[in-house]
Amino acid sequence: MRAIVISRPGGPEVLEVQDVETPEPVGEQVRVRVRASGVNRADLLQRAGGYPAPAGSPAHIPGLEFAGEVDALGPLVRTWKVGQRVMGLAGGGAQAEYIVAHEGMLVEIPQNLDFVQAAGVPEVFMTAHDGLFTQAGLQMGERVLIHAVGSGVGTAAIQLTHAAGATVFGTSRTPGKLERAKELGLDIALSDQNFAAEVRRLTDGNGVHVVLDFVGAAYMEQNLEALGMWGRMVFLSTMGGAQANVNLGMLMGKRISIRGVTLRTRTLEEKLAVTRRFATHVLPLLASGKVRPIIEQVYTMEQVAEAHRVMGENKNFGKLIVRIA
Repeated sequence: MRAIVISRPGGPEVLEVQDVETPEPVGEQVRVRVRASGVNRADLLQRAGGYPAPAGSPAHIPGLEFAGEVDALGPLVRTWKVGQRVMGLAGGGAQAEYIVAHEGMLVEIPQNLDFVQAAGVPEVFMTAHDGLFTQAGLQMGERVLIHAVGSGVGTAAIQLTHAAGATVFGTSRTPGKLERAKELGLDIALSDQNFAAEVRRLTDGNGVHVVLDFVGAAYMEQNLEALGMWGRMVFLSTMGGAQANVNLGMLMGKRISIRGVTLRTRTLEEKLAVTRRFATHVLPLLASGKVRPIIEQVYTMEQVAEAHRVMGENKNFGKLIVRIA
């Protein structure tokens, strides 16, 4: 099969399309003929040599999400049939013509989504739903501050928060991305500068109930200031640094809870639970059109290096997709 391969650690130029061995499904595994795969920041980190694939995933083939058709079944598979349209998460290896996945990690693609749209769903919507509702316990009527609203997860989080009846505050370094985010349900657009003071002013000093953050250390102090009593902060990435000074007095005084989460490094059982919750709560919203994947650009396998460059420069609003021929 053809696959995008990281030939060596480095920049986008190290990505090559190569012929590699086609995987065979065993046990509860399903082999999927991949039609499209999303590009994520983890792919860029893996390409650079800083984020190795977890055990059991291809070490040199990137790709954390895919959409395609069931191609072959392991002997213990009970829930899928050859030819069904499915999408799912992977520890890696999704940017190839075929991938094998545990049957419980797959979700049927709604009829209103094509393969390209479906490939932009799993990573961002599962991450956003898990962060907002499982980790932060978001409730109707609460206020949420979402950073990097133009990112794939940001665009998903805005829509899910809006659908849940919560008020969405959001930041971005790019004014144009804030304007586009308003079309998805962003209620209050904020600059990434002095956002805490603006949140406090706009909420009469009460702050937000939840912060969903991808930046990390650079925003820590303002995040704490922006949160109100019993606030919850969830870190999904540390693009702005992993080491931060924490005002413990503010943390204790406001009874703030902080969680740091990733999807890629979780156990299979944890990932299966995330997938089940997604299928129950988010899939109906996708099927009805109440939320949707935001696709910025589609690339061929041979153009994947350009996709990495665009994402590395933070130019995209929403998802970048590689079409797997």
